[in-house]
Amino acid sequence: MQVDQAAWSGDGDFTIRLIAALQQIDEVVYLRVEDAPASRSGEGYNLLANELYVVFATEPRPVARRWLGILPRARLVETRMLTLSGLESRLADLEGIGQADYVDGGMVQYLRTERVVPPYQTRGYKLVELVRIYEVRPDIFQG
Repeated sequence: MQVDQAAWSGDGDFTIRLIAALQQIDEVVYLRVEDAPASRSGEGYNLLANELYVVFATEPRPVARRWLGILPRARLVETRMLTLSGLESRLADLEGIGQADYVDGGMVQYLRTERVVPPYQTRGYKLVELVRIYEVRPDIFQG
């Protein structure tokens, strides 16, 4: 698996666990991690948003089609070995990841919160980590 972390600051404990889990799945061949522009901080909270873009492995499968309406021909079509919903169900079974908070045909979203109390301070803050996983075409990030 190829992992591109050039556009990611490295923040987010849940994102780090999610990347490690995705690296164990053989059908994921490419992973790009980016900081999302939604990240911000305010009085008593920090919102950390990361986006993960995955490319799934494909395999050629023959599909019978008619050519000129009469002649059957077999044509090889590249089909994905895994889908986003299949990826979500695999991640849901893993310890430390669990069920996604939102899933649709184009995105899997996790929202995790934790209370952080830094040493030598009386007031802590709430850390909200939002992670979205998208599926992309294999050629989308190639220059």
